[in-house]
Amino acid sequence: MTWSGTVVARLAERGAPIVFCGTNHSPIAVTLPLEGHHAQGGRIQDQLNASRPLSKQLWRRIVSAKIAMQGSLLAARGIEGAQAFPFMAARVTSGDKENLEAQAARRYWPLLMGVGFRRDRDAVGVNALLNYGYAVMRATCARAVAAAGLHPSLGIQHSNRGNAFALADDLVEPFRPLVDALVDQMLRSGTTTLDPVVKLRFARLIAFDLRIAGEVSPVSMAAHRLARSLSRSFEIGRPELALFDPPTPVEWAVVGAPDLDRLATGSPSSAAEDA
Repeated sequence: MTWSGTVVARLAERGAPIVFCGTNHSPIAVTLPLEGHHAQGGRIQDQLNASRPLSKQLWRRIVSAKIAMQGSLLAARGIEGAQAFPFMAARVTSGDKENLEAQAARRYWPLLMGVGFRRDRDAVGVNALLNYGYAVMRATCARAVAAAGLHPSLGIQHSNRGNAFALADDLVEPFRPLVDALVDQMLRSGTTTLDPVVKLRFARLIAFDLRIAGEVSPVSMAAHRLARSLSRSFEIGRPELALFDPPTPVEWAVVGAPDLDRLATGSPSSAAEDA
């Protein structure tokens, strides 16, 4: 594909990030608009001034939400061992000092994908599917961070000096099990490689509805609400994150459905999906 500078500039003017992926379908470069919000300067200053205790409390809530999502998915699949995850989610402390995120992952992947599975960002097959889905979610969170007037390089937990989107990597964590659910269903139906139809299913995942404080919002809007609530937390000095509830078993089944958009919205399948 050939890009012109004009195309990149026009997309930036409209607040659109461009994510470039490598051969393993993980992001290797991203362009973001420099002016993502009318109050960006003040919000970035609040972000810079956020205390370490506040960042640790924010991370505790994110990790707890991620583990709760993992347990909810396992329970919806009827997998023995899912009952441990709500207890682990409740035990997460400030800054996740006990590293319960990693402890949960060590239980989660063998239960969901089988004892022989190993998460490898550079591998092909199942891992490539996961990488692509995570790239979609990461780009969604990066867009939300820019729209909220926050600086994507200033994470609350991720802090690699070479990571320009550390904050997006923080916020994407609770969304990851949605990708896991879709990949799990793909494997059950025999899909192990990426093609245009499979990529379309990942793209449509951001339209899946989530419940936040009694209201229903698509994943894309849930990411925006989470980023705005993070900005608000930086401003007031208290953790007030708008995190979504785990889906019900019926909703988890919809996440993995081949015709996700039709099941979620009642609309007929598109010509691209039928192709």
